[in-house]
Amino acid sequence: MKIILEKAKHWLTSTFDSETNKEIQHLIDTNSPDLEDRFYKDTEFGTGGMRGVMGAGTNRINKYTLGRATQGLSNYLIKNVKKDQLKVVIAYDCRHNSKEFAKLVADVFTANNIKVFLFEDLRATPELSFAVRYLDCDAGIVLTASHNPPEYNGYKVYWADGGQIVPPHDNGIINEVKAIDFSEINFNSNNDLIEEIGKDIDTAFINGSVKNGCLSQNIDREKLKVVFTPLHGTSIVSIPETLKKAGYTDVHIVEEQRLPDGNFPTVKSPNPEDPEALKLAIDLADKIGADIVIGTDPDCDRLGVAVRDTNGNMKLMNGNQTMVVMTNFLLRKWKEEGKINGNQFIGSTIVSTELVNKLASNYGVETKVGLTGFKWIAKMIQDHKTMDFIGGGEESFGYMVGDFVRDKDAVTATLLACEVAAYAKQQKSSFYEELLKIYLTNNYYKEYLISIVKKGMDGAAKIQQILSEMRNNPLTQIDGEKIVTLSDYNSSIEKNFITGKQTKIDLPKSNVLIYKTEKGTRIAARPSGTEPKIKFYFSVNTPLDSIKNAAKIELGLDDKIQRIIKEMKLS
Repeated sequence: MKIILEKAKHWLTSTFDSETNKEIQHLIDTNSPDLEDRFYKDTEFGTGGMRGVMGAGTNRINKYTLGRATQGLSNYLIKNVKKDQLKVVIAYDCRHNSKEFAKLVADVFTANNIKVFLFEDLRATPELSFAVRYLDCDAGIVLTASHNPPEYNGYKVYWADGGQIVPPHDNGIINEVKAIDFSEINFNSNNDLIEEIGKDIDTAFINGSVKNGCLSQNIDREKLKVVFTPLHGTSIVSIPETLKKAGYTDVHIVEEQRLPDGNFPTVKSPNPEDPEALKLAIDLADKIGADIVIGTDPDCDRLGVAVRDTNGNMKLMNGNQTMVVMTNFLLRKWKEEGKINGNQFIGSTIVSTELVNKLASNYGVETKVGLTGFKWIAKMIQDHKTMDFIGGGEESFGYMVGDFVRDKDAVTATLLACEVAAYAKQQKSSFYEELLKIYLTNNYYKEYLISIVKKGMDGAAKIQQILSEMRNNPLTQIDGEKIVTLSDYNSSIEKNFITGKQTKIDLPKSNVLIYKTEKGTRIAARPSGTEPKIKFYFSVNTPLDSIKNAAKIELGLDDKIQRIIKEMKLS
């Protein structure tokens, strides 16, 4: 506690403004338990950049932690990108302070003689990724905390390829940031180096979304009834216009959630993974007889899709299911157009469904599998420039179509989901029935995710303890199935318990463990990169003999997952 108090008292010095001094002094005077959480560590870059609760302190998002990150990035750019004029582009979402934080970040860049393109108002994260390359920038920033609660904000960093930072740049930037004292941040802006941008970039981005997201010219788009909700976020700026431009005229927006609002007043969490977040949209869909519901998170990089099941009820797809159906349609399109020649690939991640790998293989297409986070899929594109990237996604409701955007893109993915639904409806099928057809030929795969929250310094230690126990005292069986392999991405070793063979994992080190059983059951565990959580991913599969038995098979797989959770004492 002494070290924490010393760190806190440093924030009472003249380096920090009077408002910050006052906030920290109050915490010290009241002996607030919140003081420890604010100072026990520095906010760090994770799988989604830097993200945290807003407030004063080293483990918070504020003027100084953002300023320090930007000063570090500026120093890294100046040292490593040899140009007469460095350029960055900045976007922000609907969260509290995002606009002010975006200007603050722009000020630090310009104080370091770096030109800034600053969006005039809130914009979707995928448009920022697009703008980095479109404007030939050296980096990009978006101020967002994605789907986190209202008290959060964050800072995502993009490199010149339009993807989020990966090695060696991420570690290089982090080292520069760590080397900076808060007193060294240059806040003396040069407004002459800030150029406001908006509609011209919007038009180019939406045109790109329509070009990449449309499957065929022979789809009757006017007959698909769509319900869309931006969940109070940025997607209202781009998705309605994209759907309209593509030819969708029967689109109904959830009015209570239309306007951007950082309080997210109609939902507990603005997370499209959460069925409660889409309740208003599903209620509207039932009222008007819509075919499909789509909701996006606040920065518009992830989408939730609900469609009618075989009984006509709205069913929220999980991210793996949406990914499987959309990938299958893209592969079919590429095959019909005669473009598959062995030089294409699909992108996925180690915790996403392995069904997508089987689908790609059926078409003679490779699946490249990376660590969690879309920055690794962007890196695949950059590392394999001679290959065609068809599309890719991850279980956390993110998808990317083509490579004109280098991050998960809910704008283009929303259009693609509507394309699938409209085409299927023309064929007297549905989005959901197309998924069941995939299960008929490839097994019924069911995935499930649970997140266990462990807050603060003690929570972080408990998360590491759980992973250490799973690593050092591995399971030998689960639900009566023998464990065949344990892949430890921290040691880069996959161990086969049957043969004793050890195989090197050719991916960057990451604190992830994946068990696989003799019957194809898979259990993965990893700490969240952006929240105080440990995540467990479950995947089970079994043959499906007919569509009429799908509900029964799904129920059996759900029961199996719950047995595993109980056996692992996670419930």
